[in-house]
Amino acid sequence: MPSLREIRRKIKSIKSTEQITKAMKMVAAARMRRSQGAIVAARPFAMKMEQLVRELAVIEKVEEGGQAKPLHPFLAERAGGPAMLILVTADKGLCGAFNSNLIKAALEWLRQHQGRKVYVAVVGRKGRDFLHRVRGFDMEIVHELAGIFPKVHFSHAELLGQAAIEAFESKALSSVTIIYNEFKSVAAQKLVSAQVLPIPAFDGPAPKNLTDYDFEPGRDKLLAALLPRFIKAQLYRVLLESQAAELAARMNAMDAASKNAKELRQSMNLSLNRQRQAIITKEIAELVGGAEALAA
Repeated sequence: MPSLREIRRKIKSIKSTEQITKAMKMVAAARMRRSQGAIVAARPFAMKMEQLVRELAVIEKVEEGGQAKPLHPFLAERAGGPAMLILVTADKGLCGAFNSNLIKAALEWLRQHQGRKVYVAVVGRKGRDFLHRVRGFDMEIVHELAGIFPKVHFSHAELLGQAAIEAFESKALSSVTIIYNEFKSVAAQKLVSAQVLPIPAFDGPAPKNLTDYDFEPGRDKLLAALLPRFIKAQLYRVLLESQAAELAARMNAMDAASKNAKELRQSMNLSLNRQRQAIITKEIAELVGGAEALAA
């Protein structure tokens, strides 16, 4: 049985841990609110731009009969060839299963592409450290971006997008896939695996209410200017989503840790009081026994 001094020392340590986890929860909550506001501001533009680009891809196929070569390589489907993965993780831990779920999904993607040459761009220290340790795949890391959370800027998305575009063009990639956590709510984050390049058109048949677009100075020049900017805008939204999801996961993890520390501290306090009571009862019994012995 531990002594009273040991129990008090444990209680003090648990109380310090509880204070730290509460502070981390408050910091994560404040940062998450700012990140949530950035997502709300960025989502409408990114979604409208995505709809525009996908409609352009559909219109192009309708006009050309679906047979001609697309006016831009970002819209052309490619068969075979190497593939690329963009993995977006956190820079730090203490955020529950946030990083482990991403790493599992990335490992599954690598297994699905076993035997093919794959290129990887990674965001976040956790993903970078994992990919540097993984073995058994024909993999090459072409871009690393670490230490950007929780202060993501569009310049980070530009660097990531430029690396993906250059790899897609120079290495004749068949596809570029991104894996990240999407922010759904404070209590929920959704693991997403989406194709970045080539830009996917609408699933299924073309929508009937497509907008009739006019192109100035021309469709090829417009797409050449629009599509790289579209990819970078989508990646910026992904980074913002991942940032908010990480902060929400950390806030929930620290809240759970604080509750567990509080319960453990209360349990230790109860154990301390019981042991003190047992010592006092033992001392009283000894005094009573001694008094009875003297009286006899």
